Amino acid sequence: MSSLRNVQPTKLQLINLKRNVAVSRRIHKILEDKKEVLIRELNENVEKAKSIRHKLSEDLLGTYAHLLRAYVDMGSTKLDSIAGSSKARLDVDVKVKKVMDVRIPVLIMGSAGSAARYGVVDTSPELDEAVRRLSSSLADILKAAEVENTIFRIAAELKRTQRLINALEYIIIPRYEENIKFISMVLEEREREEFIRLKKLKYVIEERRSGVSE
Repeated sequence: MSSLRNVQPTKLQLINLKRNVAVSRRIHKILEDKKEVLIRELNENVEKAKSIRHKLSEDLLGTYAHLLRAYVDMGSTKLDSIAGSSKARLDVDVKVKKVMDVRIPVLIMGSAGSAARYGVVDTSPELDEAVRRLSSSLADILKAAEVENTIFRIAAELKRTQRLINALEYIIIPRYEENIKFISMVLEEREREEFIRLKKLKYVIEERRSGVSE
């Protein structure tokens, strides 16, 4: 970056600096617009995360209550045996969407996704209800992970964008403007000196002409 100590005070340099200021201001405006979109997206996802967490908290508390009753009905030994022998599978597809150039993974539960499968002979209805509730919560658990990851990525991009805005606003553009002011002063001083020099030259020429005519 140019500074007052090494900038060349020429008209061409002045033109280039003015062009750089104009470009920097356009970039600053683009970044400010991007910042507004990122803030809006961040706030929306924070609210979405709160809603999902609240729903998950209530759903999982209900699931836990049914599981406790299943322990009472069946005993911990049988439940542990069922848990050890059951088979669970969760297929998750990952796609990517972009929010202002931020790559956001989107988690999609496949059709094969389910809670643990187990035999229903001699099992408690409470266990069946707990498993059913947990199965229905899987999509929300994935969504919560997706939204929280989205918040993290958008917040990181927002921080990076703010750093660029600050650099333009407090360092780059002021430095350009300072150099423009310096070059303008130098060029104006040169013009004044040239004007005075030409005026003196004109006076000398006129004096010589008047001396010759006499």
